Amino acid sequence: MTQAIWEQGYTQNRELSWLQFNARVLAEAEDEAVPLLERLKFLSIFTSNLDEFFMIRVGSLCDMAAVDKDHIDNKSGLTAKEQLRRIYAAVEPLYERRDAAFSDVERRLRGEGLCRLSIGELEPAEQKYIKQYFKNVVAPVLSPQIVDAHHPFPHLEGKVLHIAALLTHKKNEVLGLLPVPASLPALVFLPDDSTRYVPVEDILLEYADHVFEMYDVLEKVAFCVTRNADINPDDETFGADEDDFRKKMEKLLRQRRRMAVVRVELGRPISDHFTGYFRTRFGVADSQIFLSRVSPLKMAYAFGLGDRLPEKRRAALSDPPFSPQPSAMLPPGQSLLKTALRRDILLSYPYESMEPFLQMIREAANDSAVLAIRITIYRLARKAKLVEYLCAAAENGKDVTVLIELRARFDEQNNIDWSERLEEAGCKIIYGFEDYKVHSKICLITRQERGAVRHITQVGTGNYNEKTAAQYTDVSLITSDEAIGADAGAFFNNMALGNLNGKYDRLLVAPSSFKASMLALIGEQMDKGAEGYILLKFNSLTDIDVIEKLRQASCAGVKIEMIVRGICCLLPGVKGHTENITVTSIVGRFLEHSRIFVFGRGTEEKMYISSADLMTRNTERRVEIACPITSPEVRARLHDILYAMQHDTVKARVLQPDGSYVKKPAVPDPVCAQVLLMRQAVEEGQNRAANPEPPVPRWKQFFNRLFGKDS
Repeated sequence: MTQAIWEQGYTQNRELSWLQFNARVLAEAEDEAVPLLERLKFLSIFTSNLDEFFMIRVGSLCDMAAVDKDHIDNKSGLTAKEQLRRIYAAVEPLYERRDAAFSDVERRLRGEGLCRLSIGELEPAEQKYIKQYFKNVVAPVLSPQIVDAHHPFPHLEGKVLHIAALLTHKKNEVLGLLPVPASLPALVFLPDDSTRYVPVEDILLEYADHVFEMYDVLEKVAFCVTRNADINPDDETFGADEDDFRKKMEKLLRQRRRMAVVRVELGRPISDHFTGYFRTRFGVADSQIFLSRVSPLKMAYAFGLGDRLPEKRRAALSDPPFSPQPSAMLPPGQSLLKTALRRDILLSYPYESMEPFLQMIREAANDSAVLAIRITIYRLARKAKLVEYLCAAAENGKDVTVLIELRARFDEQNNIDWSERLEEAGCKIIYGFEDYKVHSKICLITRQERGAVRHITQVGTGNYNEKTAAQYTDVSLITSDEAIGADAGAFFNNMALGNLNGKYDRLLVAPSSFKASMLALIGEQMDKGAEGYILLKFNSLTDIDVIEKLRQASCAGVKIEMIVRGICCLLPGVKGHTENITVTSIVGRFLEHSRIFVFGRGTEEKMYISSADLMTRNTERRVEIACPITSPEVRARLHDILYAMQHDTVKARVLQPDGSYVKKPAVPDPVCAQVLLMRQAVEEGQNRAANPEPPVPRWKQFFNRLFGKDS
């Protein structure tokens, strides 16, 4: 009998691999070489990552465990219930690590004058201030409730802080609930002192006895619940006759708020008797109740806390400031729109600014030669110049079509709001498909000049989000290649007609051709045996067919290097299967988000950038695009990024055959890829004024020169 793939030892479970990724985020918070305020931010990122993991992945597994108990994961052989058991066991030590890291960071921040205080640490005058603050500011907005036969248990919003109190009155025991009002600040700073503060939940805990004054308070605890948020817009409960997808999504968001609890977090140890209330009321097992002894249950405040310090002190505790630089491929003062008609241009975020792209859209909105602008949108910033410019284009008589994905998780309401604004301005709005999210990042500008129609196409790896473009590493190609422009035009036409099976000459489009093309490209390298080479940079690998093809290529002798930030269900270095594969992950100051695929070397090299990861959801259930890179200058710039990643010895972690990650060995000249790419961007930005022609990158020479080596 043929062994199942998971029995052969070269694959691992997706969820456990993701937890390893979040552990690498936590490792940044534990790293004493990382500035203190950045360590605090990594603790916040770890926390929000884990929140989303429970809402989506654990929520989905809970549903599966209830309706399909025998289904097994094809990479680990585990049922949903077994996966949940292993997830809970893996998460518990992460809570302990977070507490230890938070204690260390907090202790060190105290030494810098930034102090989180307990009520007991306050001076008498400060305690009086907090008491008055509670009386005058907090108490008027509280909505306490007891739970008994006449007061039913209320619905609690997910990830909203509450205080629970175990109360007695005349020998009767009841539960008291006190939501922490969203209108209150997370931190209360002491008067005349901008750096000493008390968390607002600690104030409510302290004065819960006053709120429930007619009762004796036996125990009290801050807690929050996490609800399943894995909503399905195609579920029959939404109604098959709903003809307005925007209204359908609004119904869906209301449903999300009432889904089942998948996790309970407690802010301090409590008795088993008190814990029983949480087990009973929320229908959770002990394994779903997690204790955060030291760390706050919500840590979004971490990103603004440093602003309380004087500038010099804040700078000493933070990463060196960096601003996205002008594009090295765009001569000073020249229009991106006009330059792109002459040659391909690559923007590399966040090392370079997104502003040239935005200005290109603004210019197109006012260019009499521009006939149409078409674009796909997945996520936008809360404030978006892009929307302003697209609206201006429509108001100027351009044909503007926006395919906006309303199901971008946790950005649904934001996208609904923007779709209404765009529609009001006269843009044509498309919502995509019932069963497929449109995740591609493509923009097509059509111009007519001197009787000729020209296309300028932008294809990127990341969202048109002005905020994340300064935080995520992404690349964006702008080209006037007419073959790509023709494909882009066909793509938008197919999207408007609901056709997922369009044919394209140059672009690889999921779900129709992307996966088959990727497998074929791997197959081409297999045919070369030991002369074959594959270099892939992306975020996650779960697609079993891609995994199997990579294994076959490894067995054929192909050298395969993968830079995978997050989930990697393929285990490298497994004898007889993946011995020629290496996997590296980099978690650093910026979120690694670009997808770059290279097949072969030298003149035979084929290179693509893409919106897609190598996950089944991307290859089979989303609309994605991969674009070939033919410009030697753009190829060289992409090799800058890849070369830096390959040689990182500071942030890089190497995946082992057993699923663990280890740091690369220490070297005399440590290399941090993101730092090097920042330095390169600054140097090239400074040289633009002296040399108006874009420099041709010589990536090996550049990095060697930084370390004083011969080129």
